[in-house]
Amino acid sequence: MDCMNNRSNTLTQLADGSFDLLVIGGGIVGSGVARDAAMRGLRVGLVDQHDFAGGTSGRSSRLLHGGLRYLEQGRVFLVREASVEKKTIHRIAPHLAEPLGFIFPTYQGEGRPLWQLRIGVKLYDLLCSGRNFKPSRGLSQAETLKMLSSLRSEKLLGSVCYYDALTNDARLVIDSLRSASSNGAVISNYVRFHDSTRQDSHWHCRVEDCESGQEMTILARAIVNATGPWADQVPHSHVKLRLSKGIHIVIHRTRLPVPEAVVITEGKRILFVIPWGDRVIIGTTDTDYAGPPEAVDVDSADIQYVLRTVNEFFPSVAIQEKDIVSVWAGLRPLIANPDGSPSDISRAHQIRCPEPFWWDIAGGKLTTYRLMAEQAVDQIVTQLGVTAQKCRTAIEPLLSLKQINDYSGIKPAPLCRDAVEHFVNSEWAMHLDDILVRRSGWHYYDQLSLETIELVGNWMAEIKSWSQERTKAEIDASCSKIRHFVTP
Repeated sequence: MDCMNNRSNTLTQLADGSFDLLVIGGGIVGSGVARDAAMRGLRVGLVDQHDFAGGTSGRSSRLLHGGLRYLEQGRVFLVREASVEKKTIHRIAPHLAEPLGFIFPTYQGEGRPLWQLRIGVKLYDLLCSGRNFKPSRGLSQAETLKMLSSLRSEKLLGSVCYYDALTNDARLVIDSLRSASSNGAVISNYVRFHDSTRQDSHWHCRVEDCESGQEMTILARAIVNATGPWADQVPHSHVKLRLSKGIHIVIHRTRLPVPEAVVITEGKRILFVIPWGDRVIIGTTDTDYAGPPEAVDVDSADIQYVLRTVNEFFPSVAIQEKDIVSVWAGLRPLIANPDGSPSDISRAHQIRCPEPFWWDIAGGKLTTYRLMAEQAVDQIVTQLGVTAQKCRTAIEPLLSLKQINDYSGIKPAPLCRDAVEHFVNSEWAMHLDDILVRRSGWHYYDQLSLETIELVGNWMAEIKSWSQERTKAEIDASCSKIRHFVTP
C-alpha cells in the first residue's frame, strides 16, 4: 500500500510535522484549498471529522452552473464568476464536467415571460466570456413538445435552451484530494478538530483520531476553516450561517425520458429534471433547517413536494413514490446576517481572517470552489510572508491521464472487487458506506439489495482484513444509513 493511504503513517506525519497550513474540512472547498496551497509549495495538512464529501459536497444537485436565476436579481458579477469557473472545471477535469442543455419552458400567465427568458439566456452566454458550451436558443411550442413529448402543453408558449454542465460532486472532491496528495499534502478523514491555541508563531491544534479515540497535536502556522454547514461550530470561527435543506430523488429514465435537463418552476422556486445515464435526478427543495448538519434527512413532505411539482409539468407520466430509486438530502451553508436573517449575498462566498493566521471560508457554490481556494491561498501566502509559486489550478489538469481511470466519472464505476480495492488503497475509504455512497455512487444509482451490500462488504473485509464482527457491523451500519431503499 502506498504511504499516502497508510493511515497510521499519515497520522504520524500529521502529529510529527509542522505545517504552513492546516485545512479543517474535506469537502469541495477544503480540498480545493489543499490542492492550491500544496501546488504552490506550502506544507499542507487536511483533516475531516467525517468522510470526505460527507456533507454538502456529496449531496448537491451535481451541477456546474452560473445561476441563470441570479440574473433577474441583478447579481451579474456572481453569474459571470461562476460561468467562467464552470468552463475552467471542464478544462481541467473533463471527466467530471459534462456539458448539458437545459430546457426552460414558459406558460401563458405563469412565471417569467418568454421574451425575458430569451434575453436572459443570451446575456448568460455573454457572461461565459461569450463562449458557453453551446449557444443558447429559443424553441417554439412545437419544437419544445417535440423534445419533451410528455410536457404539459396547455398554455405552453415555448421555451429556451441554455447550457451548463453535470458533474459528480463527491468524485470532484476525491479527485481534488488525490491531486493535493500527489503534490505533498498530508490528508486524513475521520480526524476531529477539537480546539487550537496560538503559541510561538504556530497554532497548536488538538485533534482526535475518530477510529481509535487517540488525541494528538498538529502544529500549523495558519488554519483554514472550510467545514461547510459545521463552520459556525468550530472554535475561533466567526461565521454566521443559515442552513437551507435541499432534497433530490432519483428515478429510472424510462419513467421520464428527457433528452436534456428541464427547468420547472413553482412560484419563485426552481426544480431541475436532470438526465444522469439511465437515471433522472429531480430536485431540489429549499427549506430552513435547524438540526445537526450530520442528521439531515429526507422526509415524506419533501418527497411529496417534489413529486407534486414534477407531475404538474409532466401529468401523463404520473411519477409515484414507488418509482424512486434513491434520495438524498443536503444543506446549503448560506451566510446569514448577524440577526440570523438571510443575507443579500447568501449565494456569494466570504473569506474572512477574524484573527491572525485564521481564515473562515463560507458560502459560495460548488461551481466556484476553485476560485474560492485561489483567493484564500493568495491571502494566506501574503500573510505568511512566504515565497510561493503562482496559482496554477486553473490551467493544470486535476489529474494526469494516467491517474484518471474507470473509477472516476459522472456515472458510477462498474460494481466489482477491483473498484473496491482501488477505493480502499488509493482513496482513503475507511467504512463500507464510504464506498457505497461517496466513492462509487452505487447507492444512488441502484436500489441496493442486502445481498449486494454484503458482497461489497465482504470484498472490503478481505482487503482491510476485518474480523467477522467488524464486517457485520459495517454491513449493518450501511443498511441503516441507506435504509430508505435497501431491498431484501
